[in-house]
Amino acid sequence: MDLNQCPCPAYVLEEALLRKNLEKIAAVRDQAGVEILLAFKAFALWKAFPLFKEYGFTGTTSSSLNEARLAFEEMGKLTHSYLPAVTPEDLPKVLQYSKQITFNSLSQFELYYPQVKASNNHPVSCGLRINPEYSEVETDLYNPARPGGRLGIPASKLKQTLPSGVEGLHFHSLCESDSYTLERTLQAVEAKFGHLFGQIRWLNMGGGHLITRKDYDTAHLIGVLRSVKSRYPHLHLILEPGSAFVWQTGFLYAQVVDIVSNQGIDTAMLNVSFACHMPDCLEMPYKPMIRGAGKPDEELYPYKYHLGGNSCLAGDSMGFWTFPQPLKIGDSLLFEDMIHYTVVKTHTFNGVAHPAICFLRKDRQLEIWREYDYSDYKHRMD
Repeated sequence: MDLNQCPCPAYVLEEALLRKNLEKIAAVRDQAGVEILLAFKAFALWKAFPLFKEYGFTGTTSSSLNEARLAFEEMGKLTHSYLPAVTPEDLPKVLQYSKQITFNSLSQFELYYPQVKASNNHPVSCGLRINPEYSEVETDLYNPARPGGRLGIPASKLKQTLPSGVEGLHFHSLCESDSYTLERTLQAVEAKFGHLFGQIRWLNMGGGHLITRKDYDTAHLIGVLRSVKSRYPHLHLILEPGSAFVWQTGFLYAQVVDIVSNQGIDTAMLNVSFACHMPDCLEMPYKPMIRGAGKPDEELYPYKYHLGGNSCLAGDSMGFWTFPQPLKIGDSLLFEDMIHYTVVKTHTFNGVAHPAICFLRKDRQLEIWREYDYSDYKHRMD
C-alpha cells in the first residue's frame, strides 16, 4: 500500500488479516458446537459487517441502546443485550432490538421482568449476570470480579432456586485471557453456581477469550467447551469475544510534526493523541508496537525518542522507542494493533481531529470509509 493514498492520521483495517481471524474463530465455533457473538464494545465498524456475515457471524452482544439498535439495523438480527444499569426510558427500545437481555442485579430483574413478559414485540429470554468472585485479571480497571465490584450477582445473594422467568446465566471475568484461565474460571463458576444449571437453558461465558492470539491453545478451548456440553447437554453455550475478532488486524497511521528536546529527552510530537485515539495505552497501561521501531524501553536501535500526543493533556505521551534512523518532521509511524477498542473509545478532547477510518482490501487497494471534519466536532455538542 502506498501511504500517500491514505489520509493521515487514519485507522486502517486490513481485510486479509480480518479474514484470517474470522476463519479461526469460525472453526472453534463449529468444532465446539457453541455460539460466538461479536461484542460491540470492542469493535463496531459496521461497514465491515458483510465480512462477518460471510463466516456466519451475525450474532452480537450489546451494552447500550445504541449498540442494540446498530445490531438490528446493520447485522439485521436481534441482539443479546446486557446493560449494567437499565433505565425505564431505554428498556422498551432495548427489548425491541433484543432476543436476550441479561440483568446485572436481582433488583433490576424484579423491577423490569413484568415489562419484559408483557412485551408484545417478540419473546425475549431473560438472564442474570453472576459474579464468580474469581478472576485472574491483574488490572482492576478491567477486572469485573474484584472485591466489592458492581458487576454481577454473587452466589451469596442467590437462593437455591432462581426467580421465575430467569432462563440463563452470564459471567464475564476474563480480559485477553487464554483457555486455561477460562477452565479455572469455569471451575469457580460451577462450584458456586453449578446447582442452578439445571434450571436454565443457556450459559453465556462472556468475553475476554483471546482466541486469535498466536499462542492461544484453540484445541484446549474446544475441549473445555465440549466438556461443559457433556456435563450439561441441555445448555446452549455462548461466548462473546470482542478483541479476538480484530486482534492485530490493522494500524493507526500517524506522522511526526515536531521534535522537542528538553533535559536530554527527545520527544517526537505526533498528529495523533494517546489520550484521544489510543486511550487503553494510558488506562491499561500498555505500550503498542510501532512498525520498524525497537520494542518500547528496549535499546534495539541507536536513536531513542519519547512520543508525545497532540492534545494539551500533560500525560498525553509515552516512551521510549528506539529507531534505526533519527526521526524528522514528516516521518510516518504505524502503531500496530489499533483496531480493537481504540476506534470505539476515541473522543475529541481539545477538539483534536478524529483519524479517518480506512479499509485495506486483499488486493492492497485502499478504501476511505470515513473522514471527519469540524462539523463532527461541533455537532457533537450542539
